[in-house]
Amino acid sequence: MPLSPKRHQWRRRSLLPASPPPANPLPAEPVAPAPVQKDQGSVVQAALYRDGRRVATPDSLAQTFRQLREYPDGMAWIGLHRPTEAEVLSLAEEFDLHELAVEDALEAHQRPKLERYGETLFVVLRAARYLDAQEEVEFGELHVFVGRDFLITVRHGAAPDLSAVRHRMEKTPELLALGPEAVLYAILDAVVDGYAPVVAGVQNDIDEIETEVFGGDPAVSRRIYELSREMVEFQRATRPLVGMLHALMAGFAKYGTDEELQRYLRDVADHVTHTSERVDGFRQALADILTVNATLVTQQQNEEMRAMAEAGIEQNEEIKRISSWAAILFAPTLVGTIYGMNFDHMPELHWVFGYPFAIGLMVIVCTSLYVIFKRRDWL
Repeated sequence: MPLSPKRHQWRRRSLLPASPPPANPLPAEPVAPAPVQKDQGSVVQAALYRDGRRVATPDSLAQTFRQLREYPDGMAWIGLHRPTEAEVLSLAEEFDLHELAVEDALEAHQRPKLERYGETLFVVLRAARYLDAQEEVEFGELHVFVGRDFLITVRHGAAPDLSAVRHRMEKTPELLALGPEAVLYAILDAVVDGYAPVVAGVQNDIDEIETEVFGGDPAVSRRIYELSREMVEFQRATRPLVGMLHALMAGFAKYGTDEELQRYLRDVADHVTHTSERVDGFRQALADILTVNATLVTQQQNEEMRAMAEAGIEQNEEIKRISSWAAILFAPTLVGTIYGMNFDHMPELHWVFGYPFAIGLMVIVCTSLYVIFKRRDWL
């Protein structure tokens, strides 16, 4: 990679590609205590390291660039959180970053990927963390520039917490002395390890969803859908990492990667492969649960419709009985009403058998109606 005109006169030790250590290395300087970093815009922390130990803690990007020139065999580790365009452009000018990578770092919302621009690696990672209170997964985005003597992290989101990575690396100076690639692998490890609580939380959510599905909770369908969408995002974060790590491992021989870092990276690759498989299993499990829930909802709806149909049939039977008895009781009322009109010219009123005839007519009509309704199962 052609170096910036400002820095063409020095090249620093790195493993990308590897170069032999200097014959007479300078004695390590005492490590200055790291002061509490004040808010300097989007710069979370910037530090300079030599032989795995912190030698300076600049307060700004300009001071970082200036002090880096004072340590020709040092390494700059710059952490930013949602930087401004001016800050990213100043980094691009100082470290000769490719314009396409700079554009991606500014825009964010990138898919996980690994790209090489000359001797600079550009890595995009999607970190995740599980929020217990909301029972949901939150994703963050991390962009990493890795050069021969610098490592720049640009975070878009709360995750991951790189302060823990920095603390861990500073506690193991022999690992940090291996250069920016060691920091990159530590960041990869932190991102992948951060997936473990997410996997545990999602597994717990799926167990709860299964209980809710068979318990008949009507709100479970929405929860299944929301968790399925989160698993799609989780899968997009983890699946590309498998190929990225294998691409890094394929370059071990070409770039002379330290054997310790090789073992370190293989371990990270194993973890991310396991996580990716778990996420694939979660998606399949949620799809199966959604199918089962749809089947149970359909069965419940069918049972409700069957119950409504049975209630309707029972109601119809009751209506038939009521109508039948109403018709039977209406017959004597009709006969009595007719003979109760007291017209002068009604022969039956003066007939000696008039009363028995009316009673018999009522009995015959009621009996006939009863027999008819009984045969038709209305009674």
